[in-house]
Amino acid sequence: SDVRGFWRSIVEGRDQIKEIPPNYWLIEDYYDPDPAAPDKTYGKTGAFLDAVPFDAMAYGVPPNVVQQTDTSQLLGLIVAQQVLEDAAGGDFQHIDKSRISVILGATGATELVVHLGSRLQRPIWLNALRANGVPEDEAQAICNRIADSYVPWTEASFPGLLGNVVAGRIANKFDLGGTNCVVDAACASSLSALSMGLSELHLHQADMVIVGGVDTLNDILMYMCFSKTPALSVSGDCRPFSDQADGTILGEGLGMLALRRLEDAERDGDRIYAVIRGIGSSSDGKGTAVYAPKASGQAHALRRAYAAAGYSPRTVELLEAHGTATKAGDVAEFTGASSVFGEADPESKQWCAIGSVKSQIGHTKGAAGAASLIKTVLALHHKVLPPTIKVDRPNPNLAIEESPFYINTQVRPWVRDSSHPRRAGVSSFGFGGSNFHVTLEEYTGDAGRKDEFRPSPTELFLLSGANFQELSEAARQLTAGFDRADSFQFLARSCQLAFRSTDRLRLAIVARDIVDLRAKLDAATTAIERDPASAQQAPTGWFYSGDDASGRAGKLAFLFPGQGSQYVGMSGDLALAFATSRTIWDEAADLEFEQGGQLHEVVFPQPVFSDEDRAAQEERLRATEWAQPAIGVASLSLLVLLKKLGIQPDAVGGHSFGEVTALHTAGALDRKAFFSVARKRGELMAEAAAMFPGAMTAISHAADAVASLLASWNTGVV
Repeated sequence: SDVRGFWRSIVEGRDQIKEIPPNYWLIEDYYDPDPAAPDKTYGKTGAFLDAVPFDAMAYGVPPNVVQQTDTSQLLGLIVAQQVLEDAAGGDFQHIDKSRISVILGATGATELVVHLGSRLQRPIWLNALRANGVPEDEAQAICNRIADSYVPWTEASFPGLLGNVVAGRIANKFDLGGTNCVVDAACASSLSALSMGLSELHLHQADMVIVGGVDTLNDILMYMCFSKTPALSVSGDCRPFSDQADGTILGEGLGMLALRRLEDAERDGDRIYAVIRGIGSSSDGKGTAVYAPKASGQAHALRRAYAAAGYSPRTVELLEAHGTATKAGDVAEFTGASSVFGEADPESKQWCAIGSVKSQIGHTKGAAGAASLIKTVLALHHKVLPPTIKVDRPNPNLAIEESPFYINTQVRPWVRDSSHPRRAGVSSFGFGGSNFHVTLEEYTGDAGRKDEFRPSPTELFLLSGANFQELSEAARQLTAGFDRADSFQFLARSCQLAFRSTDRLRLAIVARDIVDLRAKLDAATTAIERDPASAQQAPTGWFYSGDDASGRAGKLAFLFPGQGSQYVGMSGDLALAFATSRTIWDEAADLEFEQGGQLHEVVFPQPVFSDEDRAAQEERLRATEWAQPAIGVASLSLLVLLKKLGIQPDAVGGHSFGEVTALHTAGALDRKAFFSVARKRGELMAEAAAMFPGAMTAISHAADAVASLLASWNTGVV
């Protein structure tokens, strides 16, 4: 229900696809596994919006017309308010609304069109009943009963069913004076709206444009459309680019973004999530069928986008594909993208991650481009390569190993050297050959507030009290009235702000969700009640300080590990959750290694699909020339985070390579020197190991480096 929850679900790889809820349509009424069954769908799964509270009066919608107003119009108001408040930094009332436009992608029918149109079939029902000899009064009564299943026609019905009023209602409620309209490019509608919005800014017809897509139509009409094409998955799942891909799954959703000219946003100190560098569009032209995708047509859109951006696709490391998981669609898209990216560097292979959010939320049709765009913007903002789930093996027809792409099936920190900013592309294609591609870049300037939606699977809860009664009451009150999943982060932040570190009794809990939190609160308070004086902790994730005032804090030592502690992905969770830790890996990305390659490529390698390949990745990291600098950078990524938290050691020490990290921590080596020593030490020890296998060796030709190191060693450092 908000962008933070959306990003969290992406990073955690949550699968949102499930069976059709009964309030949409009944599986027993419309489902048949035979794709050829008349008036039946072979699909019975999808991705659906949860129920959302709607305060009609707060949004200026008379309660008596809510039933005659399409869901897209109502939910559109909620999303628009979120994006406007975010864009205005919480001060929306004081910005110039006269030059704000709202342009949204919306396809064809709305759900209310289906309901109101169905009600008009009464003459057909009545004639059928009469023809079958049903008495007139009984036939009329039956028709009345059927009609009562649909929304009645009123004076509010016409505006309530129109797709363009999704934008119009937003402009009306928030007093926006710019353009308001919707555009329809089928499944590319969101990026079509983006293209129009960028034109408004370029021509200075608006100073801010709200763009995106809206689609809440997961009714049986849509299932029938996609079933008879046929495009739905036979197995009931969406697996883009997988060898098991057999069709798409329908989803629904709304997503909006605020656009401004970069110079205006920087001048006003706006929060800037990413920068759009170019957009390209094309048509497929003449083809075999109006709905059959054409690789060459899609490639035109990509070439135009990168020409507008002014940089090569070789510098792009993430492509959020349209990725419907249909066999024809995936192959056509992959072929088109490979041709464009391959032209940029014919010799290099698999430098760019490719994926699709549809593996998690299905195909949201008119809102599909918005979902992809928001995912990619947040990936750039948080420096994270997001996962595409459900790919056990790539589709062999893609020949992906010989392409510029690899499928990123695991969330990984997006590490990048200083040669250029992080860059990404987003594709969206619609029936009828409507093709769009947008190029994006991370924002590297100083303007704006740097908000981070920390993608951690857990939250920290802190409670305190002067005595057990106070602590117990705080624990009881903590979750009272909080049952919605989207309140979890708010709850954690609230209790952290209320925490008093001066209280004698202090309780910390690490929890995954509300259910987990309540269970740990119960377990902790029960244990504390039995012995409130003693410090206690549980391996499940709660920690209690105890009421023993005589206890005094001891001194703190940091002991750093040596070779043998390395493993693929080490410290990746820190780099994902905390920018402070990730920047250490970014700095290390500029190191040059004699053996070639970059350190993060060895520690956070591209996902592979066999045990043999995974073992090879582990073996590569065990090589001394990689292991030692990797351990050093991983240790440093934790060290800088501890320092930011105010945790400083009284003494430092290290085992084997860890001695180098200890020297840096003690101030004997600055960061640049530490990186150099870590890299060179690994190379020299690898060379020595090759000369004297199985032995600890002193390397004579490193004597100068050792002497220099000893000369800079601060006396008294352990």
